[in-house]
Amino acid sequence: MAIVVLVGTLDTKGLEYGWLRERLLRHDVDVVVVDTGVAGSPRIPADVPRADVARAAGADLERLRAQGDRGAAVTAMARGAAETVLRLHGEGRLHGVLALGGSGGTSIATRAMRALPLGVPKVMVSSMAAGDVSPYVGSADITMMYSVVDIAGVNSVSAPILANAADAVAGMAKGFAAAGRAPLPTGPGANGGRPLVAASMAGVTTPGVDAARERLTGLGYEVLVFHASGAGGRTLETLSGQGLFAGVLDLTLSELADDLCGGILTAGPDRLQAAGRRGIPQVVAPGALDMVKFGPADTVPARMRDRDMRVHNPSITVVRTTPRECAELGRRVAAKLRTATGPAAVCLPLRGLSTLGEPGGPYHDPAADEALFGALRDGLRGSAVDVVEIDTHINDPAFGRAASDLLHRMISGAPVRQVPRPSR
Repeated sequence: MAIVVLVGTLDTKGLEYGWLRERLLRHDVDVVVVDTGVAGSPRIPADVPRADVARAAGADLERLRAQGDRGAAVTAMARGAAETVLRLHGEGRLHGVLALGGSGGTSIATRAMRALPLGVPKVMVSSMAAGDVSPYVGSADITMMYSVVDIAGVNSVSAPILANAADAVAGMAKGFAAAGRAPLPTGPGANGGRPLVAASMAGVTTPGVDAARERLTGLGYEVLVFHASGAGGRTLETLSGQGLFAGVLDLTLSELADDLCGGILTAGPDRLQAAGRRGIPQVVAPGALDMVKFGPADTVPARMRDRDMRVHNPSITVVRTTPRECAELGRRVAAKLRTATGPAAVCLPLRGLSTLGEPGGPYHDPAADEALFGALRDGLRGSAVDVVEIDTHINDPAFGRAASDLLHRMISGAPVRQVPRPSR
């Protein structure tokens, strides 16, 4: 039978969790209730009491109460909740997780959810879900549902929302349990023999990445494509750090341009580092470093409004990077790659970095591109990182195939100094 774990503060949200438990039981699933409250008395009994949760975090419940420090208590109970759900998952007593809460409850429950492997169903009903949920979701596959009203009783508005959440997680958990579905594989080739390769992509690099994906699939790899949307880059870094991939084909680095220039789709300063630290073979190209992404046109900073601005879609406006910015991006990419502990190479598409930057396109700027390329060459001179110049634009299928062939050689342990010519 499928088991759904409820994670929540039973002193403040006990009645709501009791309602959820009854709703779940109607679906013929077992329910395990984990209490993460500290202050008041729980309003319903818990299967995992709060003292056990605190102990799992190496803390003492009575001491947390006596300290009266809400921040410290939330931090400890979040850590204990994570340890608790991992234990339940390891014991085969968790096929899905459901929680509800405000800022504190969401922080605790999503910390626990992020600890679980990808693929395990996770649903969070939160009053925080209509804003920026990135601190809660991170790179995990958490389903966030906006509660509309605060979590304060079960009423005519909250009842159907909570019912939808319970019904959804029950269905997810039953499907997960019935299929005997395992979480995502934990290492290269653990998915039935096909090595996993990560690839980064944006709309402006899709043709080139599609060609690369097709080539790699033909070579026997399973390719996971991550959208260079900020969250996508962070997820790629997280999974690379876990050693999930046999190789990384990082052809879209636009998140680094956003990080430098204040764009909205940054993946943070740690982008392009995890694969190198882990020693995973990686082939990198400066795809889409010819632009910075902002929101609607009226959100573009005044200092950039004299540049060539293009409406990518109603929510995204792009701005061309300058030669100075491109040179700095080249230096940053080179500095990151020099620290790689495994094989690494940079492929330079000499005729353009995106659909907008192809010859004849509005962002075709050879001087800016050369500032980028020159900084990369200088920054990697004398290092173990190969610099491969390919006389195509990044979306020419020949470029994607050449980059894929190079990564395949790295993964196979073949020398990469003699790079095969792009095949058309």
